[in-house]
Amino acid sequence: MARCVLAYSGGLDTSVILHWLVSRGHEVHAVYVDLGQPCEDQSAILDKARKLGAASARAVDAKEELCRDFAFPVLQWQARYEDMYLMGTSIARPLIAKKCLQVGREVGADAFAHGATGKGNDQCRFQLAAEALEPTIRVIAPWRDREFRAAFPGRKEMIDYCQRHGIPVKATIDRPYSSDENCLHISYEAGKLEDLSVCGVDLVQFGMTVAPEQAPDQPEELTIGFEAGRPVSVNGERLDAYPLVRTLNEIGGRHGIGRVDMVENRFVGMKSRGVYEAPGMTLLYRAHRLIEQITLDRDLLHLRDRLAPEVAEMVYYGYWFHPKMDALMAFIREAQKPVTGEVRLRLYKGNITVVSRSSPHSLYDAALATMEAGGDYDQSDAEGFLRIVGLPTRVYSRAHRRSY
Repeated sequence: MARCVLAYSGGLDTSVILHWLVSRGHEVHAVYVDLGQPCEDQSAILDKARKLGAASARAVDAKEELCRDFAFPVLQWQARYEDMYLMGTSIARPLIAKKCLQVGREVGADAFAHGATGKGNDQCRFQLAAEALEPTIRVIAPWRDREFRAAFPGRKEMIDYCQRHGIPVKATIDRPYSSDENCLHISYEAGKLEDLSVCGVDLVQFGMTVAPEQAPDQPEELTIGFEAGRPVSVNGERLDAYPLVRTLNEIGGRHGIGRVDMVENRFVGMKSRGVYEAPGMTLLYRAHRLIEQITLDRDLLHLRDRLAPEVAEMVYYGYWFHPKMDALMAFIREAQKPVTGEVRLRLYKGNITVVSRSSPHSLYDAALATMEAGGDYDQSDAEGFLRIVGLPTRVYSRAHRRSY
């Protein structure tokens, strides 16, 4: 039997898997990677792991690293999967694998176990990251094991198993939702959410945001500061990465910012429905985009935007530790150097409005852009410009007459 390190969340799947692996003779070392999960009792989770038979159980603090080294570079790319999902889970999985493998080296583990299903994306993210960092590691994925699947055809059987063995979990037969929490977001899947005729935001008990209709009746303004494309301050106070995200979660959450209900295309090929809330990151994406509008050269911005979906796919699929990703990250570090300044936003019942933006590197020139008389732009110059850029069109049109 393997000595394995288990990526342990304390939820339904990993609690059952821990108990199941131990019952089959595995020496299991449970690792809870602290990513700023806003709704969890860490000490209770570790205590439960020991009671379930873990040879050891520890928490590893990775909150700052998640925000600084994983989420903020993806933010600089403005990467959204299928133009909606901010990928709070996707971004975290490579870091979880990294931290588990570090513990695995300490305890002499020869295997890495996780609770991702054989249908989902997380199995890809965990395994691709683990094999990139430790090519010889054995990956144990019980959901891909026929014996395990025979014992647990669905979540109902897992909940029954927990009840028989006295394993406390939040999921119930009536509310069998699968959720993933970290400081970037909370995701909700499964249960009645699989019925597309049902409103997801009516089903989910959100943990980070209030409903927009229950948000304050008065708007709130805040200022977010950036340096080289990275957020560094809120309302003039400089903050490290995790405290900054946490602060924005609190502000955005009370105004109902950042809820998403979407059907996405999983890496394995099927469509799935997920409900997400990401108040702080939603604010950062909006503010970052606004400061880019005045600091990035047009062609550089357009190139970045063309590449952003590629980056989002790589993050979503699990190719974080990949040479192409290394090259893309080197590009974005260079491209984001001028993205410095402040953006002021107004929040009101789920809406975000820009109030102002400023930068010492602003490319916005009112004298050039003004619709009023004067300024530095000679409009007659446009005549020659358009004759040149229109030349290929005129040549083609003379050879191929269009009907209209």
